[in-house]
Amino acid sequence: MDLGGVGIWNSQLRYGAPGPAAEAAAEIDELGYQAIWIPDAGGPVFDALENLLGATHRAVVATGILNLWMHEPADVAASRAALADKFGGRLLLGIGVSHAPLVDQKEPGRYQAPLRATTAFLDAIDAATPPVPVADRVLAALGPKMLELARTRARGAHPYLVSPEHTAIAREALGAGPLLAPEQTVVLTDDRVAGLEIARPFLTGYLQLPNYANNLRRLGFTDDDLFSVTDRLVDATIVIGDEAAIAQRVADHRAAGADHVCVQVLTADNTLPRDEWRRLAPALLT
Repeated sequence: MDLGGVGIWNSQLRYGAPGPAAEAAAEIDELGYQAIWIPDAGGPVFDALENLLGATHRAVVATGILNLWMHEPADVAASRAALADKFGGRLLLGIGVSHAPLVDQKEPGRYQAPLRATTAFLDAIDAATPPVPVADRVLAALGPKMLELARTRARGAHPYLVSPEHTAIAREALGAGPLLAPEQTVVLTDDRVAGLEIARPFLTGYLQLPNYANNLRRLGFTDDDLFSVTDRLVDATIVIGDEAAIAQRVADHRAAGADHVCVQVLTADNTLPRDEWRRLAPALLT
């Protein structure tokens, strides 16, 4: 499983119509992106994975992340094995605990002891028949304890909504061997004002989730940065600029220790950003 280079992270490939998602995935593969990452908030995630795997020939297809509260470990292991048998070694399970406000919506108080819950989930998929190989899974990891678990119980880590500064911290925590695949959000535009109008509401939503807010505090951002969603905070987590600016941020992650960077392109209409993927390919994939 080749997980160098640059991948694409996109929610519409998971939650949009299967036909357009498959067509877009095929083009991502043809353009030369190394991986396709999709989110999960429960439901038939393996149907979406099969749709994308069937539309592609080379790219790794990954969950970023599979929400462990919303799936039974034995079902996950069996579904992964079935897709691996059908499509070969192109499926990577990104696994994570998600966030209390999301998990507790239907069952208040369910989200507890995330590190222990992750360990228990890993124990269960290790004990499944067949198990999920360590080499075929990564963990959503931001803080030191989860990064340590990613180092010892998975192929590596998939941090989301992070800066190159966090990538350097994560690489130090993981050491030289494990995979480090951070997500980088971007707005491809020459109009900074228009870009901020896209980026700031997107970031505001994530700042309501304690895991992300606390991680940004660890990186030195203040409560005022988070409350006001300052330009400083936006620029640290989201690139607003042209192809060269986005390529430079990807290079910054690589210099900080990333093996693979998955780029999430935001647009004003939240449709599949196929034109942006085409424009970015020459800058990111050379």
